[in-house]
Amino acid sequence: MAGGKEPIEVKFRLFDGTDIGPSKYDPSTTVAALKEFVLARWPQDKEIVPKTVNDVKLINAGRILENSKTLAESRVPVGEVPGSVITMHVVVRPPQSNKSEKQQSNSPKQNRCGCTIL
Repeated sequence: MAGGKEPIEVKFRLFDGTDIGPSKYDPSTTVAALKEFVLARWPQDKEIVPKTVNDVKLINAGRILENSKTLAESRVPVGEVPGSVITMHVVVRPPQSNKSEKQQSNSPKQNRCGCTIL
């Protein structure tokens, strides 16, 4: 590799096993820009659809990537085959509960036992 300036080929694996990509990116591309790419190309037939970049987490080699980091900073070169496609996993954050559900969760809890004594 010539100083890490070569484009990096990445594909995004969704929670159901389908893929977006692969596409080539400049190593200086931020993780936030990658998330925007994923949002723009999200399949419309999915039940779960992220609304913002903050609803999406990208995972590479078991690490959650930070929005402010670049693709070059987020790479894990150990185990990568030169010229191969990097697979990043896409996790969608569950929708936030609304205020009425939060108010119910703040109410005193009733003691319930789920134990069985034999």
